[in-house]
Amino acid sequence: MGLPMRFMIRVAMILAALTGLTVHGGAQARPAAKPLQVRIVIVTMFEIGKDTGDAPGEFQLWKERRHLDTRIPFPQSYHDLYYNPQSHILGMVTGIGNIRSAAATMALGLDPRFDLSHAYFLVAGIAGIDPHHASIGSAAWARYLVDGDLAHEIDPREIPADWKYGYFPRDRQGPNDPRSPHPTGEVFEINGALRDWAFALTSNVTLPDNPSIAAERARFTGFPEAQRPPFVLKGDQLAALTFWHGKLMTDWAEDWVTYWTEGKGTFVTSAMEETGTYQSILYLDRIGKVDKRRFMVLRAGSNYTMPPPGVSAAENLLRENEGYSGLRASLESLYLVGSKVIDELLWHWDRYGKVVPG
Repeated sequence: MGLPMRFMIRVAMILAALTGLTVHGGAQARPAAKPLQVRIVIVTMFEIGKDTGDAPGEFQLWKERRHLDTRIPFPQSYHDLYYNPQSHILGMVTGIGNIRSAAATMALGLDPRFDLSHAYFLVAGIAGIDPHHASIGSAAWARYLVDGDLAHEIDPREIPADWKYGYFPRDRQGPNDPRSPHPTGEVFEINGALRDWAFALTSNVTLPDNPSIAAERARFTGFPEAQRPPFVLKGDQLAALTFWHGKLMTDWAEDWVTYWTEGKGTFVTSAMEETGTYQSILYLDRIGKVDKRRFMVLRAGSNYTMPPPGVSAAENLLRENEGYSGLRASLESLYLVGSKVIDELLWHWDRYGKVVPG
């Protein structure tokens, strides 16, 4: 009897750890008798250092200002979850890259501690931003999420003379072939009506500006959108695991998004996660765990995807590795714009809990 009893005790301890809640300060809360009702899931990808009190990454402002003080152990993923039982907001940090974001989203959706059936998901992250369309600090609402990894590739030095790129879809014979009528994970269209509603609600939000980012955007002579003070816009996202940079790569990103969206989308932001996150959302929607119509993507530019005139791609990339000039402004933009939508949803939850706006 000894071994089975020890085994049973160990299993009970693991289950208790997985279902326990920790309140800010370390006090242990009683396990929930029924799944936590979640109204908003804030999806961030990384944090810098601690979750509070130091230089912020994507999660810190949300945790501090939205009082996400109830810690929920989440050992099956990258980072513990944080919850506000008054507002029913849940905050998560997926880790960088679409592999981690997909795994974290799936782990959350299958976790029996949460009822996410009516939850709105807001992805709020920094991004590279195309200077043809926006400036650093600007925040873009996406409709199309395009994957930048699923492809064939030949080194540009070995491509045929009539190929613009050595990168082309897996089921095509080259980059000049028309798009497949049935994409298999290369492009996703999220709820455009919800995106348009969120943009209309936030288009006049005044975003933070400062001398540092003003000086950075002034370098982009000949790019009028890149020289504007930060603003809110609609623009689509390319997700790729490689941190790419430069004019030629930006040309490719613009063409890749145009190709996969059949001219309906416009490349504005570059990141790494959303195709993985949304793929999990689609799977979870199939089994009734989440509602895919309630998914939003907001990205703010922390840096440009290419250098200003007169600067090489290599020089600018190495400079950016020392720190993004628009990081803090983009984090503030994400919070200001995203909060406008969150507040509207929560203030009128009697309506939006039942009916998706837009």
